[in-house]
Amino acid sequence: MIIIGVDFHPKFQQIAWVDTDSGELQERPLAHREEAEKFYGALAAAGQQVRVGREASGHARWFERLLGELNFELWIGEAAEIRAKRVRKHKTDRQDAQHILGLLLENRFPRIWVPSGENRDLRQLLWHRHRMVQARTRVMNQLQAIALNEGQRCQKGLWRERGRQQLEAIQLAAWASRRRRDLVELLDRLNPTIAELSQAIEQEVEKCREAQRLMTHPGVGPLTALAFVLIIGKVEGFPSGKQVASYLGLVPVEQSSGDRRRLGHITKQGSSMLRFLLVEAAQVTVRSIPEWRSHYVHLMMRRGRKIAKVAMARRLAIALSWMWRKGWSYEQSKSSVRTRASSEQAMVCSTTPRH
Repeated sequence: MIIIGVDFHPKFQQIAWVDTDSGELQERPLAHREEAEKFYGALAAAGQQVRVGREASGHARWFERLLGELNFELWIGEAAEIRAKRVRKHKTDRQDAQHILGLLLENRFPRIWVPSGENRDLRQLLWHRHRMVQARTRVMNQLQAIALNEGQRCQKGLWRERGRQQLEAIQLAAWASRRRRDLVELLDRLNPTIAELSQAIEQEVEKCREAQRLMTHPGVGPLTALAFVLIIGKVEGFPSGKQVASYLGLVPVEQSSGDRRRLGHITKQGSSMLRFLLVEAAQVTVRSIPEWRSHYVHLMMRRGRKIAKVAMARRLAIALSWMWRKGWSYEQSKSSVRTRASSEQAMVCSTTPRH
């Protein structure tokens, strides 16, 4: 078997490999893509069984497809853990490849879960819509600024037919008028594109039972539910809801020592898109469920609005992971919480001495 440690770069990769049968160790750089394809193709032609390990990084989709077509085993490791296992401070591309190879040989390689090709393609759908909505928001903000500068304070009414007529009727200078016209045309192109992408997301949700179940929770729509299922991947890989929140970067940075505990801002690790969607969905949940609203108001008065919003997003992520793990809808999860609370109250009452 050939085991290869890869230090991957956009233009080239440095590799170190060993033949476990003969014990021969070699290393060399491979230019992308022709030289790399030729090298791995030669191993496949020789009938070699190959395992390749590399750090998690971007710009490598073509490389993963190449190894998949050649039926080679690809292990992707968590970059932070790989760096933490390094002892020497001297760092080069050759030593990085040798370090990854050593972890593979010693069975200490921190392998991570890798989503399937279909999962990644659906993520592209979510990201595309997310970026289109962001672009539309920037366009709308610029048009609002133009209207405000001319004394038109329409707010949301600017996007209705009457507000649109008022916007186009404003007398502007030549280049300001050109800017308004271009922004309006861009907005007219973005709206149908976003509507088409939203419809595609709803069609994908109809094929996903987990997403449909998560949508029963107040405030959670098709986009948030599908994004949660795709990005979490396998909820069984998280022993508790707290680890889901940590995976999404919704827990604070901690630097504690001895009796002193110091918490900072949230880590913001994981998917920024899903964090954004959870914060948006949590605000709708707060308006829908009285218990959530009272908790949100209490937190807001103590810690401020921003911290309260993130705390509710974290609570929503934990609730969704619990529903997914148990296979429950929102109503089933509510009834489970009530049953557990009533049983605990009954136990307390039975152990209370009577006078």
